[in-house]
Amino acid sequence: MSEGLISEIPFIAQPMFNSPLALHANWVQALMLMAAPPSAAADMPRPGARAPAASSVVRDRWASTGAVDKGYDVLKGIAVIRVSGVLVHRLGRMRPCMGMTGYDGIRLALRNAVNDKGLLGIVLDIDSPGGDVSGCFDLVDDIYRVRGRKPIRAILTENAFSAAYAIASATDRITVPRTGGAGSIGIIAIIYDFSRALTMAGIGVNVIQFGARKADGLPELPLSKAGRARFQANVDTLGHLFVKTVARNRGMKAATIEAMQGGSFMGTDAMRAGLVDAVASPEAAFNEFFATVQTKQRKQLS
Repeated sequence: MSEGLISEIPFIAQPMFNSPLALHANWVQALMLMAAPPSAAADMPRPGARAPAASSVVRDRWASTGAVDKGYDVLKGIAVIRVSGVLVHRLGRMRPCMGMTGYDGIRLALRNAVNDKGLLGIVLDIDSPGGDVSGCFDLVDDIYRVRGRKPIRAILTENAFSAAYAIASATDRITVPRTGGAGSIGIIAIIYDFSRALTMAGIGVNVIQFGARKADGLPELPLSKAGRARFQANVDTLGHLFVKTVARNRGMKAATIEAMQGGSFMGTDAMRAGLVDAVASPEAAFNEFFATVQTKQRKQLS
């Protein structure tokens, strides 16, 4: 991704730094690389995070027929909502775009699917490192509230980390492939401090402010102890909210989740930790879900 595109991408253009994120650490590094000046970016190691691929549950079909796009594809009577790439509060698109998915789009697609009487169930097709805290837990609560109106399944086509895992946890059941991962239940904030570099370059910065805490986190100034404590308090508050939300969704003890210390778990380890319900390929998970909802429908009709 070129530096010229950064200002056009909502997640990068909004305050990415000095703001709490529900994002896997590997992708924090990736975003730092994108936000860094070209000279600095050239010296930074390339992270191992891969770009989100097309869904392996169902290919993304953008509404090219002129029909109104409801934000999901339908496969065997099941709505498939894609959740991929970095998650942002507002993208203004119902489907993933430029490596991002908006909470606004997920919410609208979910609402449409829940109200569609012709659907047997809903799949959240997830492969995401997480992202924005803003809007995340409101969306998670929305998913949790509609649970039971229609069967809803989270099928991880690879990973569901941090904010993406919060979303997955609100569904009825979660499956992960053998090579996929889940977890990273925690909050992170990156605070830049350019003050020493500016001093070495002979550049002085004058900040005129009203309010002693107004300039906390300004990268041109050293971060004070009081400022650091304030950021830590915000991160802790959001972290506890994250833990309580997942504990409610998964029927787990908050202490068990806190003991994970924000760690990520792969495949069977994620199942042993109680973060997912089964290890299965996306195709196998989808076919099992279809068989389950089809059997339920037959019983209701008989």
